[in-house]
Amino acid sequence: MKRVNGNHGHRALLFFIFSLLVGSLAAQDIQLHYDFGRNIYTGEEAGRSKVTVTLEQFKADKWGSWYYFVDLDMSRKAFESVYTEISREFNLGKESPFAAHVEYDGGASSKSGSFQHAALIGPAYHGHSEDFSKTWSVQLLYKQYFKGADYTHPYASAQLTGVWSTTFAHKKCTFSGFIDFWRGEKVNRHGCLVILTEPQFWYNMTEHFSVGSEVEVSNNFIYNSNPTSDKTFFVNPTVAVKWNF
Repeated sequence: MKRVNGNHGHRALLFFIFSLLVGSLAAQDIQLHYDFGRNIYTGEEAGRSKVTVTLEQFKADKWGSWYYFVDLDMSRKAFESVYTEISREFNLGKESPFAAHVEYDGGASSKSGSFQHAALIGPAYHGHSEDFSKTWSVQLLYKQYFKGADYTHPYASAQLTGVWSTTFAHKKCTFSGFIDFWRGEKVNRHGCLVILTEPQFWYNMTEHFSVGSEVEVSNNFIYNSNPTSDKTFFVNPTVAVKWNF
């Protein structure tokens, strides 16, 4: 597979991600996940990383809010891939629950070059409980894919996203996550419905330290590395720890 503009594009992206990491000392949280997918699907996910570090940050301001996360997949020797999603929302009115959502998705891999990058834009509807212990958001987005590897091509798509978080049991437990539905394309360029959800459950041992799990459930999302299998639906659980800044 072809890298973005060769090694220079790959290094530029990694430098950009590194700049985010360096400038994120006030990040909301950092997570360390041990992934069991490779053990469950020994043929289909033989190359799946077992350890992922996730850094995420949410920040609200007078215009709206911005959010990003960075996933770094690790092996025993080095980082294998970097993936990020960065979004900005602009409030449509001072007390309005509606916002304009703009987003970039993309990354790079030491094995396969770049992920297929995408830009998204569209309306969002969000809300929260009075004490912010419960928050939610729904987004309906136009999604434009750009050419990545040699076998990919640019194409237009659409995505429906739901995001939620609820803290309960005297702030000891948090249930959060997202679910995405979008139109993807297979290698033969036939369209398909991609579904991805990653609910998380955390037990908050202290104000800063949490232990828990994430379960990635997907269809038509994961690359199946077994040529004799046509499986498209996968469930990949993790055990995880999180530090809240």
